[in-house]
Amino acid sequence: MTIVSIIGGSGYGGGELLRLLLAHPCVEVKQVTSRSHLGEYVYQVHPNLRKRTQLKFSDPATLEPVDILFLAQPHGQAQHHIEEYANLAPRIVDLSADFRLRDPAFYQKWYGEKHIAPEWLSKFVYGLAELHRVEMATAHYVSGVGCNATASNLALLPLVKADLLDLSSSIFIEIKVGSSESGAEGNSGSLHAERANVIRTFSAFGHRHTAEVIQEMGVHVERVSLTMTAVDLVRGVLATAHAKVKPGVGTKDLWKAYRAVAIENPFLRVVKEGRGIYRVPEPKILAGTNYADLGFELDESIGHIVSICAIDNLMKGASGSAVQCMNLMMGWDETLGLEFMGLHPI
Repeated sequence: MTIVSIIGGSGYGGGELLRLLLAHPCVEVKQVTSRSHLGEYVYQVHPNLRKRTQLKFSDPATLEPVDILFLAQPHGQAQHHIEEYANLAPRIVDLSADFRLRDPAFYQKWYGEKHIAPEWLSKFVYGLAELHRVEMATAHYVSGVGCNATASNLALLPLVKADLLDLSSSIFIEIKVGSSESGAEGNSGSLHAERANVIRTFSAFGHRHTAEVIQEMGVHVERVSLTMTAVDLVRGVLATAHAKVKPGVGTKDLWKAYRAVAIENPFLRVVKEGRGIYRVPEPKILAGTNYADLGFELDESIGHIVSICAIDNLMKGASGSAVQCMNLMMGWDETLGLEFMGLHPI
């Protein structure tokens, strides 16, 4: 068994990660840390894990060496202790934003402060398997992914990979997000009384996840814009990307491009139905799964494409991708421990 530990296991991401690792056939979880819940059983914070584990939250200072260390801390913390963590495990998967961007200047631009350990940025592989599967096979350090960036990057992936986009035109991505994106501690805007029954745009421009789209899709900073809107969901991200395709690109070309990425990637599915309820991607049916559903519509008369991606922000947008990365790093089937196909109705 591969021995793993989680630093920062009391948040939503840490709890989802623990759920997956406890059920993984090749993994044994040794420690889960939390200063705020020190000594408590993990199931007291994550009640869905009751009777699945007797682990208690431990102090980060008592961490013992393991094969893989998962970092599920708030953004900004991992970079302060990365040398220490690297001495505890030969492989690290960090779910935070600390090592997603390769350029220190780019990090400072989007996060408003200098990176504490800039020499480590180039050591991490960006943690979206659909983009960096080959590099992960030999990687020792893999970063997390932004949930909004994941949905955006996957919405654009078929178009970029098939070279169908007109990159001289702007790309506008409208992203609708559930309340769990605010984290377990949340804020005043994530209270039920304030969040229920709303459709609230909270970031029209300049969201930090935009940086990951620019870096991974190779688009110029002035050509892409993300807008975030909170909706009445707990889990889920729906990214709707508006862009222009190159002259002459038709619906048949798009079908070929979307089917190609779905064939190459076990967790990507094309949803474009002519009838029924679920004709386009919808986050609701992806809750708890590592799937990303892709869809598209094209106005051939003007070359305007709408590309859609739906994910569970805690799974494909965070912990599910982290486990997928671990599988690839260890040479296992990348779907191992991620086979849950969701529920319907829910």
